[in-house]
Amino acid sequence: MVSARKAQWAAITDEAKRRGWQLLGIYEDAGASAKTTARRPALAKALDAVEKGDADALVVAKLDRLSRSMTDFTRLMERSWKKGWALVAIDLGVDTTTPAGEMIANSVANFSQFERRLIGQRTKDALAVRKAQGVQLGRPRVMPAKVVKRIEAMRKKGVSIRGIAEALNEAGVPTAHGGTRWHASTVQKVLGAKRSR
Repeated sequence: MVSARKAQWAAITDEAKRRGWQLLGIYEDAGASAKTTARRPALAKALDAVEKGDADALVVAKLDRLSRSMTDFTRLMERSWKKGWALVAIDLGVDTTTPAGEMIANSVANFSQFERRLIGQRTKDALAVRKAQGVQLGRPRVMPAKVVKRIEAMRKKGVSIRGIAEALNEAGVPTAHGGTRWHASTVQKVLGAKRSR
């Protein structure tokens, strides 16, 4: 069975051969989300190559591997027009060197954004229903009883909320989610949760 990654590499290689293009390199941000083009070092290298003129086109096997964000995709298209390089998505026949290709690119990006917004809205609606049913959402806070008692004891002695946070930080006491930094607001939440029980 061919992996999705190998299939995408093969699609790019075959397209380059079909068009008579020299393939300069394949850049891959393994495990990175395509929701945004930020924090993707391999994509940054590929963009650097086309913008320096080392390559004429940025080719992707699947458009959704490049970006699922309308804003990011639109920026990339504008960037390609300004800098004089082409953007090609093999799976959808997008090729910004042609007017028809630009139209398809805009339509596809709009649809991807619409689909993502629909998924987000469905998730939000489902969570609202669960919350209305009384289901506790989010990670449960796991605060050891001895830490709660320590906080309460310091507060009874008149230590300020900020002072308690500083003392816990100095002692290296982890927060409810295993963090290493206490803030006055975190201490206040612990004391507030205790009072509401």
